[in-house]
Amino acid sequence: MTAVAVSRGQPAERQSWFARNHVGLHTALAVIMIVWAIPTIGLVINSFRPGDVASDSGWWSALFPPYSFTFENYSHVLGTTSIGTNFLNSLFISIPATVIPLFVASFAAYAFSWMEFPGRNLLFVIVVGLLVVPLQATLIPVLKLFASWGIAGTFLAVWLAHTGYGLPFAVYLLRNYMGSLPREVFESAAIDGASPVTAFFRLAIPMSVPVIAALAIFQFLFVWNDLLVALIYLSTVNPDNNPLTVSIAGLVTSIGGGSQYLGAAAFISMALPLIVFFSLQRYFVRGIVGGSVKG
Repeated sequence: MTAVAVSRGQPAERQSWFARNHVGLHTALAVIMIVWAIPTIGLVINSFRPGDVASDSGWWSALFPPYSFTFENYSHVLGTTSIGTNFLNSLFISIPATVIPLFVASFAAYAFSWMEFPGRNLLFVIVVGLLVVPLQATLIPVLKLFASWGIAGTFLAVWLAHTGYGLPFAVYLLRNYMGSLPREVFESAAIDGASPVTAFFRLAIPMSVPVIAALAIFQFLFVWNDLLVALIYLSTVNPDNNPLTVSIAGLVTSIGGGSQYLGAAAFISMALPLIVFFSLQRYFVRGIVGGSVKG
């Protein structure tokens, strides 16, 4: 009887232990989420406050009376600046600068995973090794190269730059994911007479949607929020092609004035990345986990 009672009590104790740890884990995640969200909450609140009020008190004071909110900041940003044009410029930069490296990296990852050619592993190591090269070290040499080609200050220059900067990580992640796909699937396709191109488009790409979506999120957010590359390759040569980040940076004066406009413009710039992330979030964790560790 005692042995039966002990054996019956063990699952309950184990379940209680898991329940306690789940509560602790959820509490810790909630605290981290709140701490992480505090700057964004402050940004949103300050974007609706008059400039003199926002500069004299912290954003949390807006939660208590007397309340002072206004839409003047958004009216100023949307009506007296070129933020609409800059928004379209950012869109015109970000979409090709996301699609091109994903397209090229997918071909490269498939070749590294399932095609035999001399120096395959060495070339993959060289490509991945480019991850350690600081981006800042390449800015001026690449700008001089683009100037010699006559494309400095154009959207093409930024597309090529972001493609080069994003390819090493994309190839690494996609190669690890594609390399973990079932070999039997590709062997069966080869026996049935499928060419490597057919196997790539009909097998590798459909089975790699999670990691491709995760990479699309990473690349799009990186390009959309980029300021440095845009400043070097566009702003110094052709300011008319400036993206949203350059326009937002110009809203703040050298002595810190105009911070309320900065909050409004930043909140506007956050809208599209949030839509992209929440649209593809179901692929995000699965793609990163699957691509980080080769099965």
